[in-house]
Amino acid sequence: MEEVKLELNGTKGYFYISNDGKQEGIMTFVYAGSDKIIIDHTEVNTGNNGKGFGKKMVAKAVEYAREKNIKIIPLCPFAKKVFDKTPEFRDVL
Repeated sequence: MEEVKLELNGTKGYFYISNDGKQEGIMTFVYAGSDKIIIDHTEVNTGNNGKGFGKKMVAKAVEYAREKNIKIIPLCPFAKKVFDKTPEFRDVL
């Protein structure tokens, strides 16, 4: 069962997806001030394309943004595409 987790390190952080204890994908971000994060990169390990791992990480970022009352700037082309295709995530843009 895959699980999305968050790691923070000062003004940077990343969401990652693990499956059976192995990291299968990562999405990095940086804080822009105290009220925004910029998603700058998303990748999944070879063989995981099409499994929805990237979208699950974006969904976790949206959940995090809602909890912290912050906005997301999706500079990563993949994350931007997910936001474009998912109207229910746009409240955090």
